[in-house]
Formats: sequence, structure tokens, C-alpha cells
Amino acid sequence: MASRKMNVLVYSGNGSTTESVRHCLYTLRRLLSPTYVVIPTTGDIIIKEPWTASCALLVFPGGADLGYCRTLNGEGNRRIYQYVNRGGSFLGFCAGGYYGTSRCEFEVDDPKMAVVGDRELGFFPGICRGLAFTGFVYHSEAGARAADLKVHKEVLPNAPQGMPETFKCYYNGGGVFVDAKKLENRGVQTLASYTEDLHVDSGEGKAAIIYRKVGGGHVILTGPHPEFAPTNLSKSPTLPSYSEAIDLLTSTDSTRVAFMRLMLQKLGLKVNEDEQAVPSLSCLHLSAHTAAAVSALIASWSEIVIVVDGGEYIKGENDVFHLEREGAAWAVDKMKKVVEAVEDIHPAVISGKEDKAEGSKARGEKSREENIITIRERIDYTSRTSSDQILDYDALIKTLTLHINAIPSPRATPFFNHDAFYANLSFYHSKLQNSNPSFGRLLIYGEVVTSTNTLVEKNPSLLRSLPTGFTITATTQIAGRGRGSNVWVAPPGALMFSTVLHHSFALSQSAPVIFIQYLAALSVVRGIKGYAPGYERLPIRLKWPNDIYASPPGTESNDVVKIGGILVNSSYSGSSYDIVCGIGLNLSNALPTTSLNLLASHQNLKPLSPEKLLASILAQFEDLYTVFCKAGFNRDMEGEYYDAWLHSDQIVTLEMHDGARARIKGITRDWGLLLAEELGWEDRPTGRVVSLQSDSNSFDFFKGLVRRKI
Repeated sequence: MASRKMNVLVYSGNGSTTESVRHCLYTLRRLLSPTYVVIPTTGDIIIKEPWTASCALLVFPGGADLGYCRTLNGEGNRRIYQYVNRGGSFLGFCAGGYYGTSRCEFEVDDPKMAVVGDRELGFFPGICRGLAFTGFVYHSEAGARAADLKVHKEVLPNAPQGMPETFKCYYNGGGVFVDAKKLENRGVQTLASYTEDLHVDSGEGKAAIIYRKVGGGHVILTGPHPEFAPTNLSKSPTLPSYSEAIDLLTSTDSTRVAFMRLMLQKLGLKVNEDEQAVPSLSCLHLSAHTAAAVSALIASWSEIVIVVDGGEYIKGENDVFHLEREGAAWAVDKMKKVVEAVEDIHPAVISGKEDKAEGSKARGEKSREENIITIRERIDYTSRTSSDQILDYDALIKTLTLHINAIPSPRATPFFNHDAFYANLSFYHSKLQNSNPSFGRLLIYGEVVTSTNTLVEKNPSLLRSLPTGFTITATTQIAGRGRGSNVWVAPPGALMFSTVLHHSFALSQSAPVIFIQYLAALSVVRGIKGYAPGYERLPIRLKWPNDIYASPPGTESNDVVKIGGILVNSSYSGSSYDIVCGIGLNLSNALPTTSLNLLASHQNLKPLSPEKLLASILAQFEDLYTVFCKAGFNRDMEGEYYDAWLHSDQIVTLEMHDGARARIKGITRDWGLLLAEELGWEDRPTGRVVSLQSDSNSFDFFKGLVRRKI
């Protein structure tokens, strides 16, 4: 089986700078999403994880290449070179450009700044020498400039007619590829060259950006930063030359974007004809199947609501939410004032310990004042930023509209029909005979959100006030979360939601929390196959422990691709685990893999709607969870899980057990461990059985490899 190359990995480990990584993500996502998933990666992943099979492009941003060397020299660079040689693509910006050469010579004559030495990758078979222009200062824009670059159209066959010959490009500390012209006989092509006089000897040519084919793969290395968009650069009154440089960059920005597009095409990627702008965050809508449920939930928030300049806010640990009411039927600020008035006298009256009460009150007031300062800072940041920039999405105010009298109208939420959702939810709960159902009864919907998981899980003070079954869903996520540090833009066409569970500690022995991920996976399979008659034919499969796979239409049954994933985060407070179960499914996007609706179309079935599918999955999730709390992960659930999973009798290599071969036998019903039977000579069982935890191991299904997770 082969995994499709759908990932663009941007190195964000030792040596990289936060700003350079953010610029890479910003530009590459605009040019490559949704065909590719652009996500950051680390040195540990490059060295130890099976990333190469699904990677379409590996990117090294600006920073300090010595940090790259310290982390990746040896095994890391061996894997990178092997990946490129076997057909992968590599893009190195500035520090990544130095890193990809045979030798780095940076400020050779400056004993404080000098970085000189051979480099292992050697994609460019020569020297990258810097500084190309003087004035560089680490962590500063003092030496930044708008470098003038000449485009070499003769090696860019897709260059549009009429494209200008030159453009201005952000430069800050990069080098020049020495004697690139002489190295043409070794496959080096100059894509762009500096037009100005340089600070160092460049040999023959002034190569600023070079391309070379290495084995079956492609490499582009740059001295300047064509990925830096001027809209993300801020002028400084103390650096007038930098402000002038930003103006120059802006004047030729369309050519920069066109050149970036040509670079990515040269690397073999499919590039968007137009930049895909990241949309602005939208309003969140809180509603319920019954209006009284919304009022009751808001009443429970009285202690976490803060009134600032007449507005009502919840200051979570990660996000600030601005509460807006549909009408005047509810006034959080009035209730808050009543609560504060009671709190002023209640502790001392009850306990008689006035000093302690006064101290507690003082600490509370200090905390409240700090929260008010933070809220005002967030309000200011939100008011002066533009969606067409690199944004700190955590710092943006999230607006939450409280629908107390009626559910949101189709005009308010044109991409999600609340009537259809709640009607289907009632139908599926009734069909499954879920008594007093709670899953999906309270819902937050947002057209564009950061991440449904982040909005709940990263704000524990809010999370603790949400009932089991509370769900948040969205049409678009701009900072969707996966396992580890994976973050990406999830475009319209996906079904994305997160559901809250408060799982009692008392159930730890009979119904361990580890099984929640298995229940979620089963609920997805059940929800799809039980959507309506005929949908049971859809080829949905499970990859241990938390991925949803399917066979694309027109392929062999054993050719599978990922169409969804599950992310379960758990913390604890009081007497229960506070769990946020995030689920994402590719409902209607043909890229980057396949979609549920393509599968349905192949079976001559109508497209699945997000409202109805969400309702179906939530009802199944509640049915499974109710049984689980009473009987644990029973034999029926186990058998149903095996019917859907991909691993029965699969032979794998256990890296953490000295590379032993083993046959997958199942999972244990007590603690949800993966069972692998060790194999010896001629793959005969040795009698030894290994148990593997899902939260500390990574299963590369396509390579038959179980690795220790980082």
C-alpha cells in the first residue's frame, strides 16, 4: 500500500526562528492549501518518525543553520538526503540555504560572527558565502533590505508572459551561491541572481536562488526570503531605511508571489492559481434543542463572566470570549454584580474568619484586575489587525452570540442549518432509544474558528462549566490540531467537531478513560454506516488508535487513504476526567486524499450533509458511552472494532523491542493496549506477547512499523 504525498513539512526545531516559520506557513498555505497540508515538524520527528512516505516537500526556514546541524547531523541528514534522492523535494530559505550546501562560509573575517564549515547534505556542490550584503544583526531588522533580484526565465518554463524581469525580495543575512555558473555541468540552475554589488566574492555569477535535481528529487536553496510577504512586516520609526524597504517590497509583491509559485512548480508541486487567503474568524453561536438549556448554561457561567467597559467577557486560560445576547432577556452583568455583592459578605459571615476572607477577596480582586487588563489588551489587538496578515489567533477576541429565544436562523449561519441538525439529532437519539440524551443538545457553531478542540480544551475554566455531551463544530478551522504539534488550515468541506465528556474517576477500573478514543472511532463508523439505508456499504476502516481510513473509488480494496482523525485530550479536576474528543472527517473535499461524498457517489448514494452526519455520530457516541459506563469495553464493542480496523494479523516491526517482528492480535479489553505476538524463525510465534500503549507508540500502517512516539 502507498501513502499519498499530502504533507508539506516546515522545520520548526532547534535553529529556526518563530518569525521565519510563521512566514513559511503563511505563504505556503496560501499557495498550496487544500491540495497539501502545511504543518510544522521537529528534529525528533525527522530523525525518528516515518514522515517520508507522505511528505511532498520538506522546508527549512530562516534562523541559524548551526542549530540545524547540531540537531540533524548524522541520522537526521541521512534520512533527509535519502528522502530527496528517492524523489522528495527540499526547499531551504536563507539559513536553510546555507544548510543545504556543501560548505557554509558566513562572516569569515569576523571572529564574533564567523560560522565556517562543511555541511552534510551537500545539495549544492559548492559554497554558500555570506553576508551578501552588510549590516546583519541577529534578531533584528537593522540589516534587512529589499534586495533586487533578476529572474532567470530560461530555466522557469512556466513563467507567465509579461512577468517582470526583476523584483524586490526581503533579505536579512543570507548568502550567495559561489560559482553557480561554473557548476551548471553538475546540474545547478540559477533561478534568480542579485543585481547589486555584493559584500563577498560570489565567483562566477551572483546566484541568489538555485535549483538542482538530486537523484530522483528536487532541491531549491535561497539566500534571500521570497516567502516573506510585505503585509506581514511592520515599519519602525527608529529604522527609516527598513520602512523604505517595506515600501519597495510592496511595489513588486505580485512578482514575488508569481516567482514563489514558479519555485514550487519547479519542485513538482501543484500550486493554486490564486492565493488562498486565510479567512477571518467568525462569530460563534451558542444554541440548544430547548431554549431553557441555553439560559441554564449561561446562569452557570456567572462566576467566570467579567464585565469590562459595559461588555461581558469570559477570560479563559487561552482565549477571551465576548458574550453578545440576541435580545435583552438575559443580563449577565446584572447577575455578576449580584454575585459579587454576595461574595463580599458571604465568606466572613459563614466562617467568622474575616482576615482570611479579606485576604481571599484581595487576591480575587487582583486576579480580576489582571484579567481586565488582559481583556483590554486583546480588544486593542483585535481592533488593529487585518485578516490578510500573520496573526496571533489566540490573542483575537472570540465573539459568542447567545441564542436564548430561538436557534440561529439560516441567514445567521448559511453553512449550517440548525433546524436540520436538531431534527436529525432527535430522530437518531429516538431511534437508538437514548433516554434523556445529552450529546449534541447544547451546541456552539462557528463558520470560521481557530480549532474546536483548542477553544474548549485550552480554556479549562470554561471546560469545567460545560456539561457532558456539549459539542462545538465549525465549517472552517484555521489552526486545526492533530497529534503532537500538527496545526493546519481545514477548509470548508470537512466535518469538524469536539465533544465534552466528564468521566468519573469511580469508573477508572471498569471503564478506563483510554477507551474513549476507541468509542469515538466506533461512533464515526456507526454514524456513517447508520446515516441511512445504503451507507453501510461505504468502505470505512479504522487505523489504530485514532485515524479513519477509506478505500478511494476505483482502487483496490487494500489501497486505503486517511479521511479523518480523532484527537482526545484529557485533564482532571474534582472527581472526574475532563475530556475533549475532537473528530475531523473529510466530507466533500476531493483533496488531499478522498472524501465521504466521493465514496457515496460511487455507490450511487446522495451526498451526506454535515448537519445530519454530525447528529448521527453524536447519537451513536452517546449510545456507546452509556453502555461503556455500565459494562466497560465489552466483547460486542471489541468485535465491532475489529470488524472495522485494518490490522488483523498484520506483521509489524517493533522498533522499541530491538526490531523484533510481531503479528498484531488485537487490543486488551482492560486497558486498551495493542497486543503483538512476537515472531521468530520463519515467522513462527515465540510465545511472547508484547503490549503497547496507544499514547506512547506510533503505528506506521503503510510500513508495518510500530515506533516509540516522541
